[in-house]
Amino acid sequence: MDIIFIKQLEVISSIGVYDWEKSVQQKLYFDLEMAFDNKPAASTDDIKLALNYFSVSEAVNTFAQTHQFELIETMAESVAALIMGQFAVPWVKVTLHKPGALPKAQSLGVQIERGIR
Repeated sequence: MDIIFIKQLEVISSIGVYDWEKSVQQKLYFDLEMAFDNKPAASTDDIKLALNYFSVSEAVNTFAQTHQFELIETMAESVAALIMGQFAVPWVKVTLHKPGALPKAQSLGVQIERGIR
């Protein structure tokens, strides 16, 4: 199985446990890895047979902007389910970064893998 990846996809979302976090928009960054068979697209040079990176990134961005969660764990799980369901990938790895969440750390985050590679 081949791996398609999108690194540092920046989205703006309302996420957090504290009241002040729920009332502001924050930057989040996603690293996405998705299992996909690239051979049909590569052999025909046909975008219709490829996993469309733009469509994946737009779906994640729209989802993050229109849903509010307290936990980044919940956001990561929901994005993994979205990608697997909407784009029919058998395996996905989602790394979600929340920069500036800890005073002495550049970022914090969670990484999950779902499905079968």
